[in-house]
Amino acid sequence: MIQMRLETVCILVVAAAAVLATRCASEAAADERQQKLIEVLLSDAPKAEKAITCKRLTLCGDKDAVPALAALLADEELASWALIPLEAIPGPEADAALRDAAGKLKGRLLIGVINSISVRGDAEAVGLLAERLKDADAGVASAAAAALGNIGGAAATKALDQSLGSAPPVVRSTVAEGLILCAEDALEAGNSAEAVRLYDLVRKANVHEQRIVEATRGAVLARGEAGLPLLVEQLQSKNREMFYVGLRIAREMGGPEVAKALIAELAKLQSGDAASPREAPLIYALGDLGQSAASPVVLEAAKSGSPSARAAAVRVLGAVGDASAVPVLLKAAEESGDLGKAALESLEKLKGDGVDEAIAAGLGDATGPTRVVLIQLVGFRGIESAVDQLLTAADGDDAQLRAAAIGALGMTIAFDKLDVLIERLLKPRDADDAKAVKIALMSACTRMPDRDATAEKLLAEVSGASPENKVALMELVTAVGGKTALAGLAAAARSNDDAMRDLGSRLLGEWIGPDAAPVLLDLAKTSKEDKYKVRALRGYLRIARQFEVPLAERITMCQEALKVAQRVEERKLAMEVLRRHPTAKGLALAADGVRDPKLRANAGVAAVEIAEKILQSDPAAVAAAMKPVVDAGGDPKVTNRAKQLLDQATKMVEQKK
Repeated sequence: MIQMRLETVCILVVAAAAVLATRCASEAAADERQQKLIEVLLSDAPKAEKAITCKRLTLCGDKDAVPALAALLADEELASWALIPLEAIPGPEADAALRDAAGKLKGRLLIGVINSISVRGDAEAVGLLAERLKDADAGVASAAAAALGNIGGAAATKALDQSLGSAPPVVRSTVAEGLILCAEDALEAGNSAEAVRLYDLVRKANVHEQRIVEATRGAVLARGEAGLPLLVEQLQSKNREMFYVGLRIAREMGGPEVAKALIAELAKLQSGDAASPREAPLIYALGDLGQSAASPVVLEAAKSGSPSARAAAVRVLGAVGDASAVPVLLKAAEESGDLGKAALESLEKLKGDGVDEAIAAGLGDATGPTRVVLIQLVGFRGIESAVDQLLTAADGDDAQLRAAAIGALGMTIAFDKLDVLIERLLKPRDADDAKAVKIALMSACTRMPDRDATAEKLLAEVSGASPENKVALMELVTAVGGKTALAGLAAAARSNDDAMRDLGSRLLGEWIGPDAAPVLLDLAKTSKEDKYKVRALRGYLRIARQFEVPLAERITMCQEALKVAQRVEERKLAMEVLRRHPTAKGLALAADGVRDPKLRANAGVAAVEIAEKILQSDPAAVAAAMKPVVDAGGDPKVTNRAKQLLDQATKMVEQKK
């Protein structure tokens, strides 16, 4: 036991030594490569070559490359290239080099160095950057301000704070931006009081409006619920930009208190003498907040607001409205164009107690366009309590109402009344009704919870139906699916009636799912007419090709198809399935196929492709299969590849012995 442990330890030590040696060799190679790149920078090589060298050092450079790169920072043409690796090289050496350069350079070169310091977030550079805030070059001062904001911290914040009031206007905006970044850091660190102080400092400063917008947003959010008065101040601002900032903040904050503030502002506008362009944006914001408390003011806007406010309210009522919104939305739904569509969409979305009841109740007395809209809504919302009213409308003389009612029945009718729609299919009022009923029955049948009972109900009507309706009923049966439906199609395919055999075999070939495979195989074996044999076999192979079937079962299906197939076309389809799903059994089937002169080309290609994929896992199967492919001859490319695979597989089998 001790001996075994010692041997194990030795093996581990040797392995570790090998890994270490490989790593050392790799590191030595990297060091050598870096040294060659450094030599290029120190040489008289063309500047274009030095620029490319800088890029390469970004990937492999370390502290040893810093001096050579730092020497290029004063070069107008190469400075920007040298900064790329200096930003990426880890360690304090690169930071020190950048700080040293920042104390010597001026103008554009200095700005580039400061930007790189910012990227690296070097806190030791804060003092140097604070001095550069006073630089006469506005570009340098602005770069320093941005870098201080990016680095953050108490010292950077203090420098920016002190500079905000005294900086030239062209620099002041960047100082403000830096303070906003510091405020964000403070807020993230949990110091909301400091964040609020900095945001307010910028808000009150004489800076570009964009900075004030950013600071105002931060000031409200940093205060939390205590920021509501400041939010309201923006909503009431005469400045259009600040008003929209307020709406944006409201969406970010969300909640009932924010909604309450927006509701109050909207109510003030509604009480004014003239319509305000701010009503619609407020309404849309209330819709995004989704608070039901907004329903009364939004409803008022939908009734009597300006065109833009009314359009917004109609769209938003679907999110915030309740049953009281139904009459208003119904009236709007009668209008043409976008408003009518928006009203219908809101009626579909409307939630809450009594909404369905209000829609159903309105159906009884409604006439004209309103009745059509209500019928459509009953369907869209699936209001089963209105089915009797739909049936009445479906018997009416108004063609538009009938079509709407039949469509709605498809989305609402229950199983116990499904016979009503089936009867209308068998005895339609006219051609238009027949089309509408087919669509409605498809909707109704495919949503029934008991597929077998639904299929049984449809199949019971097939024998007495007209040829056209037999097709319609059997297509419905196919759409319903399930065991009863499958059995019904199989019975039709075996019928003594040629029309039913044709219909049943066609629909079985279109069946969605692998459960039809046994039926199709049986038909392929037993059908008397070649037409139906071929149709069934192609449907069977379609399942093997297109549906999720266990791999072993898929290959067995191909094997069965090859036994039954009388035409080369179906045998080729089987070969295609075998090629897509490589297995040893499939390879044997493909290799056997080369014996058929008509199938030889397809089988040979399939066998070689399968062999290439399973060579490593089953060389014995490949060796056994490639011999008949080679012996069969045919396409030289296929034969030569088969020979190569045969040689490879034979050697692998011998090695395993």
